[in-house]
Amino acid sequence: MSLNAKIRSFYGGRKVFVTGHNGFKGSWMCRALADAGADVCGFSLPCEADSPFGSMGLDAVKSIDGDVGNFDALSNAVLSFRPEVIIHMAAQPLVLESYRDPVLTYRTNVMGTVNILETVRKCDSVKSVVNVTTDKVYKNMERTEGYRENEVLDGHDPYSNSKSCSELVTASYGRSFPEYKGVSLSTCRAGNVIGGGDRAKDRIIPDLVRSAERGEPITLRNPGSVRPYQHVLEPVCAYLLLAAEQAADNRVAGCYNIGPDEESTVTTQKLAQLFCDNWAGASWKTDAETGRPHEAGILRLNCDKFKSTFNWAPKWKIEESVKRTADWYAAEHRGDDMAALTSLQIKDYLSGM
Repeated sequence: MSLNAKIRSFYGGRKVFVTGHNGFKGSWMCRALADAGADVCGFSLPCEADSPFGSMGLDAVKSIDGDVGNFDALSNAVLSFRPEVIIHMAAQPLVLESYRDPVLTYRTNVMGTVNILETVRKCDSVKSVVNVTTDKVYKNMERTEGYRENEVLDGHDPYSNSKSCSELVTASYGRSFPEYKGVSLSTCRAGNVIGGGDRAKDRIIPDLVRSAERGEPITLRNPGSVRPYQHVLEPVCAYLLLAAEQAADNRVAGCYNIGPDEESTVTTQKLAQLFCDNWAGASWKTDAETGRPHEAGILRLNCDKFKSTFNWAPKWKIEESVKRTADWYAAEHRGDDMAALTSLQIKDYLSGM
């Protein structure tokens, strides 16, 4: 059965609870679920005015404003909805912001995970949980080969470290509580994600778009840094595949890297140039500023485990991923129907898979 058919067959009419549903990745997740016919309930902080969620035609998604750090609010939302699948995406997702506010970062990323997992213990409808973390959970040795799932978890900065903690919390809950014997529980360590609708500060693509709108070049912090860049639909569809497969077979639950092939693991400079090639007026420069907070120089993932377990492979190479991203922003600037365009990109991605 194709990936497209699996997603539609499993999620059609099924209740899915998504935390962080109105953020960048969460909006794409909700659009993909809605297109598959799922009954979706989202739980997140109030939607930002510039979030893509508002333009993606997601009125059918039940949205609950709340903080994953608030156990009672989160628990009440889950118990009221009684989902079968939970995809936990809520996070403080930025490295530089984690230096500015480490307390909020740990509260959201660690205690948010504790709260969702503790809630699952009380909700007997839940059969499958996917906790979304990051490729930055590993102790980074600045090496050229990709990290595997059995390597040391020891993120350097507060964001990365909080996600390492989230991984450990998830593993502990799965081992410690008998309630989890009937629940398939996995974590996904996704590489850097690009795609239409990302508004985050200190991220390369949205910074390029904003700089181009101002008619000035973006300053790249670390032009030579290497990252496993992938289109947002790669991990979103991988999460959906994993949640469905582990619901049917608990033995495949575990921790997985989700990232691109080697040729799409590129420098920040190359990513920026590819976007500039697809966006008239976008440009970049470097500077000699010193004293910036630490960020990893080289980060690669080995995704063989996910590929072999689920017969999966990334579809869009970096050039196609950047083109699709630029196309989305360009369409938004023209005032196009973004719900239709987003669904079309999802359809194109799943075509033939």
